[in-house]
Amino acid sequence: MPKGFHSGFTLAELLIALLILGEISTFTIPKIIYSQQNQKYNAVAKESAAMISGAYQQYQYSGNSITTMSAGALTPYFNYLSIDTSGTLIDDVSTGGSITCSAANPCFKLHNGATIHHWGDNFCSTPPTAIPYDLDPDGVYSGTTNGSGKSVRFFLYNTGRITTEGALDTNTQWSNTGSSTCQLSRSALPSHDPSWLSW
Repeated sequence: MPKGFHSGFTLAELLIALLILGEISTFTIPKIIYSQQNQKYNAVAKESAAMISGAYQQYQYSGNSITTMSAGALTPYFNYLSIDTSGTLIDDVSTGGSITCSAANPCFKLHNGATIHHWGDNFCSTPPTAIPYDLDPDGVYSGTTNGSGKSVRFFLYNTGRITTEGALDTNTQWSNTGSSTCQLSRSALPSHDPSWLSW
């Protein structure tokens, strides 16, 4: 090899290598971002479920009756940043549209970036009985009916156990969106949880 001669890649070879790397990143980077987002949402959901469970225990320790307790009775025990009653939209559960944060149905902005919402539901008289809480993991309305940021609906049983709508006990009784009629039917509920949730 002559003195001063250095072998290396040609410009064409470098461009081909960059093109290949670009193609690979086109497919892998979105998957990595989506996976990280799902992991974040999952962690937020578990933290929020623990908050609901802890609020229920504090409610009981305060000597309050749980016989016909409403979902709103636990909110003084929530760890939240602010209450939104201004008409802001958040995501409903999968196949649903949106939920409006209002004075009648306030939304609670949590420290982890999520927003939790409850209806006027209460425990029914015959177990298994539960009350629901909707959690939008990013607190932002996506405008889709089945996007990755859709809410998960937690159900808190009067035994203190918390689960999701995809894993309800058989014949779970709940008052449908604040009505006085208690139901044993799952017809008003989606039968699955959002794809990002790993319960």
